[in-house]
Amino acid sequence: MLRISLTALGIYVSALAAFSQSANDSSAYSSRKLKVEEVNFISSYYAQDGNNSAVTGGIGTESLTDFASTIDVKLSRYDGHKRKHTLTGEIGIDLYTSASSDKIDPSTISSASAHDKRIYPSITYAITNEQKGTTISVGGSLSTEFDYFSKGISAGWSKLSKDRNREFSFKGQVFLDTWKVILPVELRSSTALNGNKPRDSYSASFTLSQVLNKRMQVLFLADFAMQTGQLATLYHRTYFEDGTHRVEKLPDKRVKIPVGVRLNYFAGDRVIVRTYYRYYTDDWGLTAHTAELEVPVKITPFFSVSPFYRYYTQQGVKYFAPYQQHQTGEEFYTSDYDLSTLSSNMGGLGVRYAPPGGVLNITTLNALELRYGHYKRSTGLSSDIITMLIKFK
Repeated sequence: MLRISLTALGIYVSALAAFSQSANDSSAYSSRKLKVEEVNFISSYYAQDGNNSAVTGGIGTESLTDFASTIDVKLSRYDGHKRKHTLTGEIGIDLYTSASSDKIDPSTISSASAHDKRIYPSITYAITNEQKGTTISVGGSLSTEFDYFSKGISAGWSKLSKDRNREFSFKGQVFLDTWKVILPVELRSSTALNGNKPRDSYSASFTLSQVLNKRMQVLFLADFAMQTGQLATLYHRTYFEDGTHRVEKLPDKRVKIPVGVRLNYFAGDRVIVRTYYRYYTDDWGLTAHTAELEVPVKITPFFSVSPFYRYYTQQGVKYFAPYQQHQTGEEFYTSDYDLSTLSSNMGGLGVRYAPPGGVLNITTLNALELRYGHYKRSTGLSSDIITMLIKFK
């Protein structure tokens, strides 16, 4: 039940991260001991409401709240071959409540994920040869929640051109998940409650960035992702035209192909125009378009505001139908409105304060950022999120 909130949180945090300035190590090429390069703390509060819960077959409350916090620490050093070694560790925790999850078993007051937490640590190790312009990286992650456990590994490579105006990068990821079998209470049997179901995800990401001129930069993105295993959520109900109902059933394989482009234009010393477009398609029949616009404006050299807007539209999967509109003879079926035809709008404002002497004259407190966004979907779902980033250097 946390899928919607985590998706929206990911959008906000990605935009926030893009607005932040990256750290540069000015003391290049000298062999040195491991040092703390950067520490980031991100915290957010998210709340949503709607009336199309998949737990109850596409009707009923979607009320959900989520309080999320993550902290990452970046350590770095140079070796005797003038290569930069970077170790980044991160841990996050989400504490959330979901009213619809209580409907898995209405006789209880805290069934399944009604009140739960998600914990997700990760670690990444990278080696950068700044003379050759190459970086290689490996990483690992874990994630645990009330009904699943996930293990992830990743590997990446990037190459800068000699003039530093172009960069190509590749990243591969594998996630091996295990879902606990949880069915709606009225559809359970003595055997159905036992065991777990696997779900594996594989992805390859490619990016190509290019500086076009002093004011304009472009970035092309392409991904290929495949999921196999238990892709349906077993406590989602589906109601049929004859009044009967079953658990959601979807294919055990899904291939996703998103492609996108980012274009940034520096309109003078105070204004940046950031644009983004993405097209998505998969073999379940879902196609989607995303367009984003963000305009960071420097009010002073140390204070900036960043209004942003995002529009999204999708054509739903061929297996979706609303409450009591599925035929009993269908092979696959769902009433999860995340997979329906819909559109959404999201807008908000971010502010960033990064004085040279540090926030509140604390020299190591490099920057403080706040971001608020409001999300509205054509299905009636709406949400609000506020995010804070504190950066130490």
